Amino acid sequence: MTSTSVFSALAPYGWDEAWADAFAPYEPEGLLPGRVLRVDRGQCDIVTADGTLRADTAFVTPNDPMRVLCTGDWAVVEPAGNPQYVRTYLPRRTAFVRSTSSKRSEGQILAANVDHAIVAVSLAVELDLGRIERFLALAWESGAQPLVVLTKADLVPDAATLAHLVEDVETTAPGVPVLTVSALDGEGLDVLVALVSGGTTVLLGQSGAGKSTLANVLVGEDVMDVQAARDADGKGRHTTTTRNLLALPGGGVLIDTPGLRGVGLWDAESGVGQVFSEIEALGRRCRFHDCAHESEPGCAVLAALDSGELPERRLDSYRKLIRENQRIVAKTDARLRSEIRKEWKKRGAQGKAAMEAKRGRWA
Repeated sequence: MTSTSVFSALAPYGWDEAWADAFAPYEPEGLLPGRVLRVDRGQCDIVTADGTLRADTAFVTPNDPMRVLCTGDWAVVEPAGNPQYVRTYLPRRTAFVRSTSSKRSEGQILAANVDHAIVAVSLAVELDLGRIERFLALAWESGAQPLVVLTKADLVPDAATLAHLVEDVETTAPGVPVLTVSALDGEGLDVLVALVSGGTTVLLGQSGAGKSTLANVLVGEDVMDVQAARDADGKGRHTTTTRNLLALPGGGVLIDTPGLRGVGLWDAESGVGQVFSEIEALGRRCRFHDCAHESEPGCAVLAALDSGELPERRLDSYRKLIRENQRIVAKTDARLRSEIRKEWKKRGAQGKAAMEAKRGRWA
């Protein structure tokens, strides 16, 4: 099969000249390029120029969970065999990674080579702004452009209330588009379709957020099962159990994911910084470059908090995510762990000295 025919067959799945160049060293061996549609129990479905095939991932299952094959990867596949094997995968452009557990220092790849990350949030329940910030931190860190989609907008018929909710999310997501949609009456869906018509989009959110419904709308057919959310808490069952890559009729591809209960950070310092860009900007105006925004004199962040410019909830959320990220990084970086301990001891000593100085003034 010629490179031209490969290009035309795989272009709907995101194949371009750069991917072709990355694959070029494998061409003389007669290997095939293809995009991973899903991974399941040591095997995967891969779309190639010869059609979709089932391949074994035994050769690309290292001990490092960050290097396992995942949905969205561009795989290098053996041309024949029973079973056929994935030899390797091309270097990833982006990767959406979360921590597998707060007690372990492992990351889990959710999707690879993603251009846009849709964070689906249901308006059927009270907004959890902290969870939105957490999703956005991981999305920014992945290298993808986030988009918050507020689903089930038909459940908020009052325009003023809906505008207030959108404003809350926009404040929580600086620099991120926020779109309200309703699968029931079609509100916002044309805009969403246009936004994801190019590149690869991953669909993220909790169970019950309406992800499967959105996937069906975007694909143009019922490719995902949809179940009603529980009335009590708005949560749904995990109707999607694997990550699936789907070609969109208007161009681009979509990766649907199971509902995520836990969204632990994984080395997402720059992502957190982008989510809280206003705090990072204030921090650059602090008197001390290493200001922790706790009690230091000349702290621009605390000054903004006192004036009401910065909401206390935002600062609390920022501190929480920064501390969490430091802990997960420290688990995998002994040097940084040592530096953090030294910093804690330094701040502890400073606090003790400050208290002793206060006692001296009170005596």
